[in-house]
Amino acid sequence: MILDDRKKKILQAIVEDFVLTGEPVGSRTVAKKYNLGMSPATIRNDMADLEEMGLLQQPHTSAGRVPSDFGYREYVDKIMKCQTLSQEEASSINERLVSTLKEISHLVRQVSNVISQFTQYTSVAVTPKLNKSKIKHLQLVPIDKSKVLIVLVTDNGSVRNMVIKANKEYSSDFLFYVSNILNERFEGFPLVNINQGVLQQIENANCVEKDMLIPILHTLMESLYSSESSEVYLGGTSNIFNFPEFCDINKAKEFLDILDEKDFLVDLIGSINDERVNITIGSENRFNEIKGCSLITTSYWHGDKLIGSIGVIGPTRMNYAKVIACVEYLRKEITNVLKKISEE
Repeated sequence: MILDDRKKKILQAIVEDFVLTGEPVGSRTVAKKYNLGMSPATIRNDMADLEEMGLLQQPHTSAGRVPSDFGYREYVDKIMKCQTLSQEEASSINERLVSTLKEISHLVRQVSNVISQFTQYTSVAVTPKLNKSKIKHLQLVPIDKSKVLIVLVTDNGSVRNMVIKANKEYSSDFLFYVSNILNERFEGFPLVNINQGVLQQIENANCVEKDMLIPILHTLMESLYSSESSEVYLGGTSNIFNFPEFCDINKAKEFLDILDEKDFLVDLIGSINDERVNITIGSENRFNEIKGCSLITTSYWHGDKLIGSIGVIGPTRMNYAKVIACVEYLRKEITNVLKKISEE
């Protein structure tokens, strides 16, 4: 579809006014507020053409129009002007990242918080699934007479804590000894390759530590196939109530119910594995549950290691340029933060 410059200006004015006010936009509003050098009658005729093209829709009998999902797509792809963050905004984001970020495993959670605070939409962040990671380090720590804490560090910087029940009390020295054996054998080992064959090898081995090794490996295997294999962080869940589209109790409840479905969120965001900013608008979403929303997603990498994926969910009446600018800036800044952490 090719729009002439006049129709592009009118569509831009309607999208940006509707994003700002949430009210249907009429030809008089466009003529008065946006100084396009056109009469209300000309604007009205072009609005009718834009509606016939499927770019605008009329929500009720008023003269006002609102963008359709197709209209938002045309705006984002061909009309929207890219934004960059101001120096003040960039400094604010940097302070929030650096002041609280102590290790890589906290990165995804912090990015989620920063994006939701800055954009005022809801953010969902997901860490990579364990079965895509390799073991970097394992440490066993006694908790009490019958419990041992497994601290697993993966090659993408994630830290997972798991508790196992022991059939007897083990000393710190023995657990340190077993930790060394685990690290010698499994450092760099893909977690997905910990399977029944590996367990059988340990079972057949004549070693004093196998009674400890077997429950540890069982626990790692179980973690691979549980919903806990990815961690999900939410930011700004209540922000959705700032938009009149979600003032209806039933609609708001449906949205909040979606945020409670961890497996759904992992499927929604965790499948993002490239560094592009992906934008899906309303009916373009593959899941019916969010066809009334827009979703902007990307993922963050350190070298060839996936650190996490993040999505911003909001109404289709979203400030796309601001969200994209924030996401793109954070992606670049995260690369610098990760580099500093890895050098420490």
